[in-house]
Amino acid sequence: MTHPHLALRLALPLTLLLGSAAAWATPHQITVLNEAGQAVPQAVVSVMVKGAVVNGAGTVVDMAQRDKKFAPKVVVVPVGGSVNFPNLDTVRHHVYSFSNTRKFEIKLYTGTPATPVVFDKAGTATLGCNIHDSMLGYVHVVDTPYYGITNAAGVVTIDYPAGEHKARVWTPAMGDTTLPTEVTLKPGDNQTLKVKG
Repeated sequence: MTHPHLALRLALPLTLLLGSAAAWATPHQITVLNEAGQAVPQAVVSVMVKGAVVNGAGTVVDMAQRDKKFAPKVVVVPVGGSVNFPNLDTVRHHVYSFSNTRKFEIKLYTGTPATPVVFDKAGTATLGCNIHDSMLGYVHVVDTPYYGITNAAGVVTIDYPAGEHKARVWTPAMGDTTLPTEVTLKPGDNQTLKVKG
């Protein structure tokens, strides 16, 4: 005979495991096209899942300066995430952003600054260099843990739970003042989203 408290303890982990299975994220391929049906590279796609918790505090990405360019030109972090700006050039850079999402300056430097820049507000920060006017980069900050950047073919794979969700698509052409395009995701593993531009 099984003691009732023991039976409850044995059943509880199985129930929790089965209950959480529905929330498991699975890979979904998303293709972003413009109005002419052409692939849109470097588009940030973020999937808004109800109840998802965003804690980007442990996320740190690099946006280097190489050959007097930001490399990569676009990075994405969740709210609370950080970006390192290693200077891989032999000349000094002065990285800055005057965007409302995150204003900062890293004055003339070489190597990697000791402290990464924290981005604690959703939106886009446009980056430049006070020394090299042609340098242009973007940090896009999302308020979801489900996101990615399209490749040269306009494709990104994002792991997110099944269900009805909205997606937000931001492209560099939108800059830091235009809100991302919001679309409803259809059921299924493969999605094609169209944006202006």
